[in-house]
Amino acid sequence: MPTAATVGPVRIATWNVNSLKARLARVEEWIGYAEPDVVCLQETKLADTAFPSLTFAALGYESVHHGEGRWNGVAILSRIGLSDAHAGFLDDGEPDREARLVWATCGDLRVASVYVPNGRAVDHDHYRYKLDFLDRLRASLEHGCSPSDRIVVCGDFNIAPADDDVYDPAAFVGSTHVSDEERAGLARLSEWGLVDVFRRLRPEPCLYSWWDYRAGNFHKHLGMRIDLVLGTPPVAAAATFALIDRQARKGTGPSDHAPLFVDVDLDPAIVP
Repeated sequence: MPTAATVGPVRIATWNVNSLKARLARVEEWIGYAEPDVVCLQETKLADTAFPSLTFAALGYESVHHGEGRWNGVAILSRIGLSDAHAGFLDDGEPDREARLVWATCGDLRVASVYVPNGRAVDHDHYRYKLDFLDRLRASLEHGCSPSDRIVVCGDFNIAPADDDVYDPAAFVGSTHVSDEERAGLARLSEWGLVDVFRRLRPEPCLYSWWDYRAGNFHKHLGMRIDLVLGTPPVAAAATFALIDRQARKGTGPSDHAPLFVDVDLDPAIVP
């Protein structure tokens, strides 16, 4: 596992870009002003051969990408080092049929970029796939990680952890993203030792990371918080700042998600 090599503030971001090909210029612009140290991307919708690693290298970032082409796709960018990359789960099961999870060591953080299945509907096969995915993610943590390590699992979880994370709980009754089983799957990650770092720093309601493109929902602030940065206790204890950058959801041709980031002070004198 990582050793204590990275000292000082580290900015860790997650962003479902909903097609990196369509959104690359916006990602470059955002990196330029937000200056994240580690970026977890989801829904790149690219094959590995099409991933713009040279573009990110020119910006000072090493990268790893796990993609399949038209759908899904996850990546990690890091300007504090990147090693020990691994695509998929850490358990001994069969490889996942979709490109939804990638790991890397960035500095002294073990980082995962995850794109949890949508689920579609509670009576759909994809919903069962979603629940199984969450169980395998928990098994991966048990297999290869420890809550005492500096671990961050970032991404689009397609789950609103609590009713405060949706604009109107009544509007989602019987839907995915808020069902008891999905929330229980997310809670099992917390039981293992992951902390919702954003919520620890920002307890107020009505802070959303996703808004439907339709009906002007973004401008009406009718959204959900489904993009999460989950960290082990040493990471959560060192977190100092968190933000959902709504500015990046504005303008022409945005993703339907906004980037979310947290700042973590990895001074060994502070972090247990």
